[in-house]
Amino acid sequence: MPLTKFKGQKVLKNKTIGSMLIVAGTTIGAGMLALPIASAGLGFTTALSLILLIWFLMTYTALLMLELHQYADRDATLNTLAKSWLGKRGQWVANFSVMFLFYALCAAYIAGGGAQLQEKLNNGLSLSLAPQVGSVILAVVIGTVVTLGTSKVDKLNRVLFTIKVCVLASLFYMLTPYVHGQHLLEMPIEQGLILSAIPVVFTSFGFHGSIPSIVKYVGLDIKTLRRVMVAGAALPLVIYIFWQLLSQGIMSQNDLMQSQGLSGFVSSVASIAHNPHVATAVNVFADLALATSFLGVSLGLFDFFADAFKKGDGSKDRIKTALITFVPPLGFALFYPQGFIMALGYAAIALVILAVFLPVAMVYKQRRSQPETGYQVKGGNVGLALAALFGVLIISAQGLQMAGVIPAIG
Repeated sequence: MPLTKFKGQKVLKNKTIGSMLIVAGTTIGAGMLALPIASAGLGFTTALSLILLIWFLMTYTALLMLELHQYADRDATLNTLAKSWLGKRGQWVANFSVMFLFYALCAAYIAGGGAQLQEKLNNGLSLSLAPQVGSVILAVVIGTVVTLGTSKVDKLNRVLFTIKVCVLASLFYMLTPYVHGQHLLEMPIEQGLILSAIPVVFTSFGFHGSIPSIVKYVGLDIKTLRRVMVAGAALPLVIYIFWQLLSQGIMSQNDLMQSQGLSGFVSSVASIAHNPHVATAVNVFADLALATSFLGVSLGLFDFFADAFKKGDGSKDRIKTALITFVPPLGFALFYPQGFIMALGYAAIALVILAVFLPVAMVYKQRRSQPETGYQVKGGNVGLALAALFGVLIISAQGLQMAGVIPAIG
């Protein structure tokens, strides 16, 4: 085998592994910690079925995005794809969904992560920094890494993800002896609770905004990209299943229902395990999960703006794109925190549009214009219709929560 070909394969393999971890790191955010609270009252079997169903939906729509990317340029984002297949109106819907969702998420990461960073700096270095300082430092650090390129995001994400997995492994080690089989066999307390859990579980599998960045990074090698999407989404699935096994195996459904939010759940688990290190491990995991999710989301938003404003990869253009990407959410986090908190209430709706409705609509139009050419996800129009119907169900559940008809949990 020629040396150049061997090096090329090694680089591609390295990028493939890194891209899988970017998908997994973006997916496994702090929202994972809310899963036990969101699924409280469902029982382990029902919660597991819901998690598997939504994982399948999100993996399916991620593969739909790859089906579209094969007909576009390597650096195309949802902005270009939507314009090509859905016209100007579709482009406007896509752009609004991306900006609304990603700006809200970035503002939340900057505010929440900044407050945690400020507290750690003050306690560790005996300082008295204002909360805003931590937000600015976090935004500058993440912004610098993203501006330097996907390869730098890949390297930092690998380090953070490895530490995150080690923390999770230690958490599983501490809690596994306290899992009781009878708790896992409990039936749902109330069937209607599944509607309350759907939006939380759905947003826990959101990584679609980073797909264009991964396509640009890896290249238009559909076979490799399929492996990235399936394996990258399967890793969070495995971790979520183990997390549900622990959280719902340690406490009964009634005890989970009575937990006072995440902090109450963590305190109860630490008390049952007789180990104060449980709370420490959860807090460290939350910090790392926030960082990896922030990296993935901001990378996707950065490349989206680079495509939308036709910015190149030169230093000046990347700095301009970084300012558009990070300054608005930093401003919201510093001066109008209630705004992004309200926006996050609509996160599931925006994600359904971004990750379900738009891919389904674009693939439907593409298949009608170019039937049976290139890679095509199995399922045909039936698969597209079922995905769209499940998207309607998620939006309906979110709407019922916002109207106060069903409880908003997690």
